[in-house]
Amino acid sequence: MQLSEIQKNIYEMYIHHDSKRGVEKTLEWFLTEVYELYSAVKEGSEIGGEAADVLAWLLSLCNLLDIDLEKEFMEKYGDKCPKCRTYPCRCEYRETPNKRVKISRIQ
Repeated sequence: MQLSEIQKNIYEMYIHHDSKRGVEKTLEWFLTEVYELYSAVKEGSEIGGEAADVLAWLLSLCNLLDIDLEKEFMEKYGDKCPKCRTYPCRCEYRETPNKRVKISRIQ
């Protein structure tokens, strides 16, 4: 199954809920799922299920914003690193992202 097919499936399954919830609340759900994935990785449990939840909520958010995630991904990452323009990437290794966010429990 291609990502575009998965996104369409999420659309058909959840758009009636997502459209009522709106972008801001759907983004909150997505961020909550990212935090749950973070916790699962730290604890070593349910990682696959939490990763699937993150993808599902990301696709719901993209559906509300009319973003074709497969198209956007392929344009940015499809055949080379977007920074150094090579495959495989030859960018200097970084341990942490340039911008750090403090991870705390989402209420």
